[in-house]
Amino acid sequence: SLDLVAYLRLALMSAGLFAGAWFYTRMRPDPRLAAMLFGTGFLCAFSAGASVLNYFLLTVAGTPIDPLLVAADRALGFDWYDVMVGMASYPTLNDVLFRVYNTILPQMAVLLVVLAWNGHVDHVYRFCLAVAVGALIAIAVWTIMPSLGAKSLYTLPAWVEARLVLSVTPEYGRELIRLLANGPGYITPADLRGLIAFPSYHVVLALLLIWFARPVRWLFWPYLVLNIIVLFSTPIQGGHHMVDVFGAFPVTLLALLLAGELSQKARKPSRIVNSLRKFTIRPVPQGLFRIAPAQIEGEAPSAIKSKLSGFP
Repeated sequence: SLDLVAYLRLALMSAGLFAGAWFYTRMRPDPRLAAMLFGTGFLCAFSAGASVLNYFLLTVAGTPIDPLLVAADRALGFDWYDVMVGMASYPTLNDVLFRVYNTILPQMAVLLVVLAWNGHVDHVYRFCLAVAVGALIAIAVWTIMPSLGAKSLYTLPAWVEARLVLSVTPEYGRELIRLLANGPGYITPADLRGLIAFPSYHVVLALLLIWFARPVRWLFWPYLVLNIIVLFSTPIQGGHHMVDVFGAFPVTLLALLLAGELSQKARKPSRIVNSLRKFTIRPVPQGLFRIAPAQIEGEAPSAIKSKLSGFP
């Protein structure tokens, strides 16, 4: 069943934002403000709709492939359990990873505002499209080959869990196993869980943030540093397999391609600038305005009217 009241509130909020975007597109044109409002409304509406879709697909998802992903990780020399036990010796570092991992949504909000405010309106719309396309690709892959992450396979020692602050815990992973086995039950935005492990959608968003921050240099470098840290923190804070991180790269590339971000036109600057011509005061060229001789000869002085003509 669905929490209709809660989703209706989200729908009304998104509708209000879309109405504001329409007003600043048609009635009082302001492309920057219109892009901000549209982008915010779109991401609110899409995230709600995509999460409900993902929950509904629990009923048709295939057999989890987590054992295969664990084997792939071990072939790469990565063991999630050993990494988590080792991280327990570095609680300060883990705290930094926890904080940075959870900056993705605030980063998205800041990026929308900064891109629009700086006149990169086309980038706002392509960012929204890429976020949506990336989510739909990840959901499609997960439906065919569901995975719940390394967190769903292991139980950490009590002393390790006590020393680590985690965004996603093994208990969270066990809840995902119950959801996959029993179905979604009551779906409410107040208690939604991220279901997708492979490919990591969190990493898809981090890569998109890096890409779309490029037009604003002062924003790009902090975003690059933050989201590189997000990539390294994803197996620890998100309970992911390492191959989940690698799987996000082709998904991001395909999302950028389908959003038109890699086209020749998209690579050209698209910043809104003042399109009015600059006027300067200059001397009027001699002979620019003159009275034709025929006019002077054929009419009385009192009847002469100014007649403009071009250069001889």
